[in-house]
Amino acid sequence: MISINKAKHKKILSISLPAAFNSLLDMLQVITDLIMVGTISAFAVAAVGLGLQSLMFIFAILTVLQVGTSALISRFYGAKRMKQGSLALSTLLVFAFWLSIPMTIFWYFGSNAFYGWMGVDAQVWELGSTYVSILTIMLPFVLLKYVFVTALNATGDTTTPMYIKIVSIVVNIFLNYVLIFGHFGFEAMGVAGAAWATVIVNILEALVYLWLYVNNKTPFKPIIYFSKSLLDRALKVGLPATYERTLTVISFMLFTSIIAGYSTEALAGYQIGLRIEGLAFMPGIGFTIAAMALMGQGLGAKKPEQSYEDVLLVLKYAIGLMFFLSFFMIFTPELIVQYFTNDVKTIEEASLYLQIVGLSQIPLAFNFVLSGALRGAGDSKRTLRINLTSLWLVRIIPAFILSWYFNDIMWVYIAMISDTFVKAFFLWRAFDKGEWKKIKV
Repeated sequence: MISINKAKHKKILSISLPAAFNSLLDMLQVITDLIMVGTISAFAVAAVGLGLQSLMFIFAILTVLQVGTSALISRFYGAKRMKQGSLALSTLLVFAFWLSIPMTIFWYFGSNAFYGWMGVDAQVWELGSTYVSILTIMLPFVLLKYVFVTALNATGDTTTPMYIKIVSIVVNIFLNYVLIFGHFGFEAMGVAGAAWATVIVNILEALVYLWLYVNNKTPFKPIIYFSKSLLDRALKVGLPATYERTLTVISFMLFTSIIAGYSTEALAGYQIGLRIEGLAFMPGIGFTIAAMALMGQGLGAKKPEQSYEDVLLVLKYAIGLMFFLSFFMIFTPELIVQYFTNDVKTIEEASLYLQIVGLSQIPLAFNFVLSGALRGAGDSKRTLRINLTSLWLVRIIPAFILSWYFNDIMWVYIAMISDTFVKAFFLWRAFDKGEWKKIKV
């Protein structure tokens, strides 16, 4: 008879499901922008989609905050040393604020150059530059919010961020309706309106987290404190993950430039496909957050075998859910895409993308959960080597060659999913080998 540890399942689901739902809401917030600007033109979709993709550079840098905060605080929480956890949170908040200043300046002046580098149509360039330059205003608030969310997740509290996100997405939809199309006396701002709505919502979210923190509504004591030693410990784990994510984003941009070389419709279809696929990503990201938190908590409590078992169970849940979602991507892509655009060619391009990536959802679950688990253990250098080697040797370089030789976008997408399978194999081997048990954070 098979014995089921109900308490363990309940613990994992109580962390994973709210985190997955919160991540899903994050993606729905992005999709809302695309759906609403999709009624304007394919140029607007391409501009907003590329603008959101360009901000991946920012979120690549934020990886140092996510991985460093999670690895450090989850271990303090597992070891029942929340005084140290509070000092670590304050240190990382101070660091996030000062880091946001040069990031905001750089991205504000660099947004225009990004669209030129991508070689898009003049109209996409103009709309996109406006969109991204407005979004940079929210960066200091995004960084602070990111630290708060990651710190709460590391303690297993994924419910509070979920409730905040539910309210924020409702506000975002309302502001989009008002500012994009011009209602209640406001001027119709189009793409710029979508940007301002996103800025306002992110500022409000950050203020809510600050209020909760200052009023002792979190597990952390509100203090103003900075420790170089704690920051160094967080950076030791976080920086390799940031290098990995930054180089990954650069490679994704190169990949996108290949797609942009086909047509504006192909680029718009790719952007829509990415956002829809993101709906499947979000449960995976939720389970990633759970894997990071449970890995760190188990190691902090000196129970590495518990960490191993917890991550395996998280992986099983992720595989089951993402396998289920893959059916919709493979067999009914047009039914989903038509909600984003009525352009026939764009629907065709987006549907092709979804059908191909639908085949890689199971290995993608391995990538999400095992990358998160290894980072939660502080083994971010290993994930750096695995992800970058596979990304360049299996995805990017073959994609350029196949695109040149066949001039068929389908082969570009096949190179993309091949990378997913290769990474899944090597991440599993690294996790199962267990060298992460010896790493100190």
